[in-house]
Amino acid sequence: MPQTDAPRTEAAPRARSGRWTALRGSTASPVRLRWWTEVPLIVLVYAAYTAGRLLARGDTDGATDHGLEILRIEKVLHLNAEHPLNRLFTREAWLGIPADFWYASLHYVVTPAILIWLFRSRTVRYRAARTWLMTSTLIGLIGFTLLPTCPPRLLAPEHGFVDTMAQYSNYGWWGAEASAPRGMGGMTNQYAAMPSLHVGWALWCGVMLWRHGRTPAAKVAGVVYPLFTTIVVMGTANHYFLDAVAGVAVMGAGLLLTPLVMRAANRLRTLLKIRAPWVTGASGGEGSAIVSAGCQTSTGERIPRQRESRPGPGAEPGAAPTDAGDSAASAAR
Repeated sequence: MPQTDAPRTEAAPRARSGRWTALRGSTASPVRLRWWTEVPLIVLVYAAYTAGRLLARGDTDGATDHGLEILRIEKVLHLNAEHPLNRLFTREAWLGIPADFWYASLHYVVTPAILIWLFRSRTVRYRAARTWLMTSTLIGLIGFTLLPTCPPRLLAPEHGFVDTMAQYSNYGWWGAEASAPRGMGGMTNQYAAMPSLHVGWALWCGVMLWRHGRTPAAKVAGVVYPLFTTIVVMGTANHYFLDAVAGVAVMGAGLLLTPLVMRAANRLRTLLKIRAPWVTGASGGEGSAIVSAGCQTSTGERIPRQRESRPGPGAEPGAAPTDAGDSAASAAR
């Protein structure tokens, strides 16, 4: 399928990445995405994720056993980095307090900010990125349900972990129970440690910054953000190292499934156009005539005061079908 953003100067070098190029190729949407449909969709998925975490509360004994088993596996593999990091964050408040703020807030700020940035400036790529994020989040929810896991901070004291969120709770808005605001700790599932979606979402943000950021600072942030988030989740005793590895694996699975999900969504949209054309609007179909002021025109034919597409390298990737028709006609001439 031809790339809709082919005129962009960065398209050629990025076409070397087979998986992401194929994914972008499947993102061509027959309609322009609208914020008033995107926001409810994202809110719905996040609400399902949050509700699923609450409903997936397993018994604490089983969750504790799972946590201890992960810790034993890490010790056998010599991957136990949580203890030294946690001791460092516990001893040095100048590290522990910023780490707690990082853990409690950044995934609520950075992830939506990058989604908005992609929506406004990289419309074609946005749909693939959003689908990847949502698919991976739902896969993570399956992990919480099947494998409730006690985080290091909730293990018995003899295992050597300190809950830095509780230790430094006077400095932030969170309580001693969890990273949720004070008084709301009981509304969260504290045994949803495996996989770490803090790390998964941070990785997604890093990939977006690295691939689409145009400045060296953006690319550096794309590396630093997921790396520091991994350190923070272990140092605050909220996750094991293998939780972070599982978060990366979940994002990989979501990336592989994204083209399938998007093709299914495209088929559903096509079916809705056939069965219920009023849902998508009569002008949304490909190849439909453009009617204005009682005059019918063929696809691509310009009429007075019709909105012009922006040709050349400055063309918007997420152009509407009418704009796409104009640019195609211009190219043919």
